[in-house]
Amino acid sequence: MEMLKPAVILASVLYAVIGVMVLWVSFVVIDKLTPYKLWEEIVEKKNLALAVVVGAMFIAIGQIVAAAIHG
Repeated sequence: MEMLKPAVILASVLYAVIGVMVLWVSFVVIDKLTPYKLWEEIVEKKNLALAVVVGAMFIAIGQIVAAAIHG
């Protein structure tokens, strides 16, 4: 029943928001480091290979953030 306490729920939501923000910031940083615009390449030019690489990057960063939050 401890997981239903408001403090635990608030902490979970806070960590989720922080995790999403870290993912977004990492995407922006990687986008600035590459010679082309990632979003434009994926959405407009339908670059499937780049989409797979960016998806793998999100999974890896998500695992790092989850490990950092979990301790």
